[in-house]
Amino acid sequence: MHLLNLSLFQFLAVFGSISALALALYLLDRSRRRQVVSTLRFWVSAEQPAAAARRRHISQPWSLILQLVSMALLVLAIAQLRLGSRAQAGLDHVLILDVSAWMGAHPAGAPAGRKLLDQAKDRARRYLHALPARDRVLLVRADGLTTPATGFEPDRRKVEDAIDASEPGATALNLDQALAFARHIQAEAGGRAGEIVYVGAGRTVQNDTRTAPPHNLRVIEVPGAIENAGLRKIGMRRSASDPDLWEIYIEARNYGLQPRDLTLSLDFGPPGKSGRVAAGTQQFTLAPGAVKEATFAYRTRAAGVLGVTLTPHDAFPADDQAEMELPAQPVLTVTVYSNQPELLQPVLSAAPRVNAIYRKPEAYRPDDRGLVVLDRFTPPQRPAADSIWIDPAAEGSPIPVRKTVTDAAFHDWNAAHPASAGLRARDFKLEKASVFQVAGDDEAIGSVDAGPVIAARSAHPRIVVFGFHPALSALRYELTTPLLFANLLRWLSPEIFRRWEISGGSVGTVRQAIDEDVAESQVKVMDENGAALPFTLRDRTLDFFAGVPGVVRVVAGDREYVHSLTLPQLWDVRWQPPAEAAKGIPHWRVAADASSDLWPLLAILGAAGLLAEWLLYGRTRRRAFFAMPARVAVRRRAAEARR
Repeated sequence: MHLLNLSLFQFLAVFGSISALALALYLLDRSRRRQVVSTLRFWVSAEQPAAAARRRHISQPWSLILQLVSMALLVLAIAQLRLGSRAQAGLDHVLILDVSAWMGAHPAGAPAGRKLLDQAKDRARRYLHALPARDRVLLVRADGLTTPATGFEPDRRKVEDAIDASEPGATALNLDQALAFARHIQAEAGGRAGEIVYVGAGRTVQNDTRTAPPHNLRVIEVPGAIENAGLRKIGMRRSASDPDLWEIYIEARNYGLQPRDLTLSLDFGPPGKSGRVAAGTQQFTLAPGAVKEATFAYRTRAAGVLGVTLTPHDAFPADDQAEMELPAQPVLTVTVYSNQPELLQPVLSAAPRVNAIYRKPEAYRPDDRGLVVLDRFTPPQRPAADSIWIDPAAEGSPIPVRKTVTDAAFHDWNAAHPASAGLRARDFKLEKASVFQVAGDDEAIGSVDAGPVIAARSAHPRIVVFGFHPALSALRYELTTPLLFANLLRWLSPEIFRRWEISGGSVGTVRQAIDEDVAESQVKVMDENGAALPFTLRDRTLDFFAGVPGVVRVVAGDREYVHSLTLPQLWDVRWQPPAEAAKGIPHWRVAADASSDLWPLLAILGAAGLLAEWLLYGRTRRRAFFAMPARVAVRRRAAEARR
């Protein structure tokens, strides 16, 4: 005989609390002595109210005993008292159902639309039916993550509903993680550990930290020998020598056991299949288990969608095609108002993504977009866009001029400002320069002893002011001049210097090599909705995890890495079950359960005991309840007689 839901200590604690409360109610119950008189006319109440003494004994002990016995029976029913030894009680099993991306494949010879996961569901149900009714089962869905779908559940219907609701995921199976979770949850449950059952095809990721399998492992394998060849990785970036050219890298793998003749084709155009043009084709043969790397080059400045297709299609079409969104080539329009445009043409033409337009000051328009350069010209109205002012008049300068200096030796660059990053030249003098008064959002970029001669305002619209003309001063002989303008353009319009790398891959753990040594504070990882994703950065290698298909953007300095995680993550190795593990669906049934439930009988007896106590000893309480209106009327008449 044993308790299933409660331990002996828990049962004693609950029953002891109920017994103490019932006994206290019996001892603390007060009652007035009944006195029969002929009339209330000569009744005189005492000066002091009679003290009601607490009972020191129980007037109806059998009533209390009957209540306590009934309560004990009800608590035993809740605890599920069972006849038989605990060794004959049920076991706690963990059923691991493989819901990795590979389980969405269509096996050869199966009915149309039937997947590997459907076969795994059938085997999982058959295993459930082979268990005795007293055993409990916890269902775990395993792919890249391990997710419990139920608790330890004795109700087979709930477990079967969870099995039916399972669908293939997008990540590969991490079986080590699932087995470790199963062992942990069995230890935490505190019951008798049953089997850990894995149902699936056994295709898993390569894991360097593989641990020993549990001793109570059972493997119910689903045949997964399916001929499949698919895309694994896609990478694209702008050419370093030709910014209009996309360099495309594609990797495909044959997962089957037969060689495959494949065709890899690319098309580019707007979203949707209509309006796209062919961008390249390659044909090759893939041996079993082999990986093929193909490269393409495609020239375009326009934004669009690049489609990658691997044909012929096979039993797992999810990895036969992918689409990558290519951004447009950004171009900055720079409008220069100058009477000597040839002075600025060399520094502006050095940037390939700058479209410079030169105008006379008389043609000034304040609504120009992009970037406006004002060469020794003070407009009647400031431009609405970002602007660079070169040697403006003191009365019209956007940043106040404090004084003018001559033959001033250049003193220092502000290393904290992005516009002066990496600049070192100091050995030159300025024949004449304006010194600015910086305050608030204004910052110095370059200074002489008297103060800043190049200043910037970070408030929108951004403004950069030169107190001298770079091409008409000693600065024109320095390598610093083109670097300074490049830094200014990068600060004012960073998108034209941003280098894009676009990759197509699968969800799961993503590792990205960062080309430049950037601080972690300069790195952002965002999903397609702009929400930040956690990441780690170590030794110029960034790692993050994406559990669902989508687009993840990584911004690191002036580089942006776009990961289009739309391909399913497939397996790396085929798992070999240990020789000592039980295999297949058991054809035996666990020995018949010699213990039997008593809780229905205990619940009926407890309820009957409470009902009997009420019928036998509750008459006095019923009479007092129904006589209450009469006592109230008597008290009212007595009060009226005293008046």
